[in-house]
Amino acid sequence: MELITHTWHWAVSGFLIGLVMLTLNYFGKVFGMSSNLRSLCAMTGIGKKVPFFDWDWKSQRWNLAVVAGAMIGGYVAVNFLSDASNVAINPKTIEQLTAMGIEAPNGKVLPDALFGSEIFQSPKMIFILIVGGILIGFGSRYAGGCTSGHAISGLSNLQLPSLKAVVGFFIGGLIMAHFILPLIF
Repeated sequence: MELITHTWHWAVSGFLIGLVMLTLNYFGKVFGMSSNLRSLCAMTGIGKKVPFFDWDWKSQRWNLAVVAGAMIGGYVAVNFLSDASNVAINPKTIEQLTAMGIEAPNGKVLPDALFGSEIFQSPKMIFILIVGGILIGFGSRYAGGCTSGHAISGLSNLQLPSLKAVVGFFIGGLIMAHFILPLIF
């Protein structure tokens, strides 16, 4: 049980991701989570009114299974395999979060002020979630995919647009963490 409840070495996870990518390439499949949103929309029949969603979503059923597996796996991991004691948060990070009014996640991996159910009681946090969701949806569409699609699939296929997108994701994350997040809180 300890093997699956503790953090794995990066080389093990990297090897497994690489193995999955080789398998997908062998079968002519491309991995990406945001492409499933297009599949879900196409399933509703909206393709009759919006040409972007008029495509054969059934060819992507395997990718919908990946989404279902990620959701089920996330639930199992959080509720049955989670052990926050093996995650060490840098004291400087805790100090910076405290300066923004965000309490350290005592016994948890994520702070409740950002990821707990209490965020739904704050109009400010609801607004941030809505705006963030719109920006993420727009950004992944504008970039032609999400972080998992570009960083895992695109880079493993040596695609230059994916390299540019991943560099942009990292720069955007740094700007958010160091400049925008302190302004919000």
